Amino acid sequence: QEQLMESGGGLVQAGEFLTLSCGVSGRIFAPLGAGWFRQPPGKARELVATIRRDGSTNYADSVKGRFTISRDNAKNTVSLRLSSLKPEDTAVYYCSVGRFRGDTYFPDSRWGQGTQVTVSS
Repeated sequence: QEQLMESGGGLVQAGEFLTLSCGVSGRIFAPLGAGWFRQPPGKARELVATIRRDGSTNYADSVKGRFTISRDNAKNTVSLRLSSLKPEDTAVYYCSVGRFRGDTYFPDSRWGQGTQVTVSS
């Protein structure tokens, strides 16, 4: 049974960094794309970063240059390093796996419980 489990969130001050990790089980991970989403309080879930099976990456404009997505196919994990954090990065962060059609990423995994990132000013 497919399962995604996020970890690594916490409470940090503005300007600090965190590394989030997501373990993927129940699916063959290497051929899939992956992405990190976040849901700020009272707002809709938004896509922040994606990584293709070949390792190429893409980022939302709001996090470009500050966040880095990576994957380890041998360990079935996808990570997100968050640096130069801002209060507006406060959200629950979720990982996903899925597929690309052209430039568009379509997650097709069940959502995990997410991991809370809180950035104080």
